[in-house]
Amino acid sequence: MSRSKVLEVTIILIILSGAFVYQYMHKRAAASDTLNLVQEPLPTLKEQTLSDSSEETTEAERRAVAEPSRQDQVKQYVSGRKVEDLRKYNPHVSLLGVAPDWAMLDRYQESITKEDFERLLTSVYTVGETWREWIEIHEDYALIVQNAEDDEVDQYRLTFSKQPGVKISRFWRNPNELGPAPEGKPLDGMVIAIDPGHIGGEWAQMEERDFAVNGDEPVREGEITLQVAQMLKPQLEQLGADVVLVRDSLDPVNPKRPGHYAHAAWVELEGRGFVPSAPALEELRNRMFYRAGEVRERAKILNTIIRPDLTLCLHFNASSWGDPENRQLTNESHFHILLNGAFTSGELAKDDHRFTMLKKILTRSHGEEAGVSAAIAESFVALSGLPAYDYGELSMRARKINGNPYLWARNLLANELFDSPVVYMEPYVMNSKVDYVRLQMGDYEGEKEVNGVMRPSIFREYTKGMIDGLVMYYTEQRGTRKAEEPSTFK
Repeated sequence: MSRSKVLEVTIILIILSGAFVYQYMHKRAAASDTLNLVQEPLPTLKEQTLSDSSEETTEAERRAVAEPSRQDQVKQYVSGRKVEDLRKYNPHVSLLGVAPDWAMLDRYQESITKEDFERLLTSVYTVGETWREWIEIHEDYALIVQNAEDDEVDQYRLTFSKQPGVKISRFWRNPNELGPAPEGKPLDGMVIAIDPGHIGGEWAQMEERDFAVNGDEPVREGEITLQVAQMLKPQLEQLGADVVLVRDSLDPVNPKRPGHYAHAAWVELEGRGFVPSAPALEELRNRMFYRAGEVRERAKILNTIIRPDLTLCLHFNASSWGDPENRQLTNESHFHILLNGAFTSGELAKDDHRFTMLKKILTRSHGEEAGVSAAIAESFVALSGLPAYDYGELSMRARKINGNPYLWARNLLANELFDSPVVYMEPYVMNSKVDYVRLQMGDYEGEKEVNGVMRPSIFREYTKGMIDGLVMYYTEQRGTRKAEEPSTFK
């Protein structure tokens, strides 16, 4: 047989095997994913309640129905979504991302000075000099590449302000905009979102956020972050805040399940130049589900329904096991808080990352993130005594903020896509010898002995560290008003 004939037969076999794998993954998805394939929109909370109400319904009840709480609006949204259509591969946006509409930045024209823009860009949001490939800074304006693929597309022109202090278009409010608070209620009038990181239950194992040693009960990060969130919520409400949990159960917020991403995973792998294999397709579709898809869905809820003044992202850290077949608890435990920033060269090359970085700079969320995070770090360390985690001064994916060893800028999908200022907590090491024992002990009052040291519940230490820092920061920044003075926030 000639070489050309052999090559032709080989190509045909590759195509046939690829088609078989694609068909196999669709059949497997259909068989294994039975939850919420397509949901029709449910009646709104208002429609459901009014249709069942009697003529005796009071005016107060009707007003409550007409104005559901933010938490009810989130539940209403989650229950009424439809699964989106299939997507095409775009190498110039991030996983499951979409090409940005740069015209949305027009509202920020002449809202930032050249000095502030350059300072935030070079000292917070980028690492190194690769940003120069995408952004040109001139005396009165900056030019930003809109489309990495098409050189014919004009660069976006951002005109600088000549004067600082121009009012910024955004939904969240800083302490000055909130105004003085009543004594004992430093969070009065604030909307605070709590985002318990990851997912619980059966999904934790897929996320690889589920582990146990010596036959103990499994530690699942998505479950313990939810426990902390549920403890935080009433305490924040007592301080005057309107508090909404982005996730209030062990289930994903994402309406899709892994099988919905079978086609998207195939398109992504094929677009990257790979011949999709069954294991690669399964790994990527799962990651699209629990990471990219889940975080993007939470961002929609935060930015369109809750619209908070501050978002608290709750996480627990973990250390590498080394040998996964012989898991040994580690001696290390540490703490740090992440702020958005330090976009890598690879991220800057993506159109959607570049767009959201610009939006972060223009809405000035960094100043608020740095201030409130510094206060929480101070109070948290005073309680826990935890040392700081160190990414290293030469890191190309993180940078220390204001010389504070506990504060690091790093770009994660959540603190990038959430429009409000974000406090992204990373305390403890779940698989450390001390923290693992404390997690196994659960919540309790007072103190108990842990490895020879009397310690409070790790859950109460977590919540108190955050509460003390928030009270300290907002009391200082907002000040207090007398009882007869009206609130200034709208």
